[in-house]
Amino acid sequence: MSDQVILEICADSVESAVAAQCGGAQRIELCSNLLEGGVTPSAGLISTVRRKLAIDLYVMIRPRGGDFYYTDEEFETMKKDVVMAKQLGANGIVFGILQEVGDVDIARTRCLIEMARPLKTTFHRAFDMSRDLNNSLKDVITAGADRLLTSGGEQKVTDGIPAIAKLVQNADQRISIMVGGGITQSNVHHIIQATGVHEIHASVRVPVPSPMQFRNERISMGIAKGREYQRVIVLPEEVRRLVESANDGAHHSAKTR
Repeated sequence: MSDQVILEICADSVESAVAAQCGGAQRIELCSNLLEGGVTPSAGLISTVRRKLAIDLYVMIRPRGGDFYYTDEEFETMKKDVVMAKQLGANGIVFGILQEVGDVDIARTRCLIEMARPLKTTFHRAFDMSRDLNNSLKDVITAGADRLLTSGGEQKVTDGIPAIAKLVQNADQRISIMVGGGITQSNVHHIIQATGVHEIHASVRVPVPSPMQFRNERISMGIAKGREYQRVIVLPEEVRRLVESANDGAHHSAKTR
């Protein structure tokens, strides 16, 4: 197995996607509304980012925030968004669908995967909300996904390391395991060594002030007060440092095997 780590950066804007590419990321997961964990980006955003990037672009397919059990109407929306992502030049899609009881919805997952082909597919951290990670791994593999994004069923990857290591072992190279959730420059080295993964998903975003000179502080347009005058973006230097730490970790792990 190659010692090179694949770094996927989550981006919600053209600026962040371009910065991630400049910093050395190999892939972008494009979404909107990161306050809700990410939802499907607009056709305009997908199209513009695609024109700016030379690296792979994966599009989030999620019609709303909240849980991952979808109505028939929401599933129809997801299918249309898969078609849109293909038409706009995406390299892959990212999604996750669960049943009410907390199991992976194999039939619907397989449907979207087949619609997306030849695009690659990632089953995202809806997996971490399922009731049994090992059974869900089998279901995601059965459905035909190329990749699984997980934090090991915990809020942060660092708390899910034992579960992730077990998932990597049980996957037995039938599916790529990518870890995400609280990945930083300081912990990525340890995570790679402890789990054996070679794909990392991170946001690496920092808040920057809005350039607006006039501000009406009496009004908040969203639930998170004060967000109107703050932007959260990806900085290329932060991506570059994460890439270096990740590859150091992979190289050290390979030497000790």
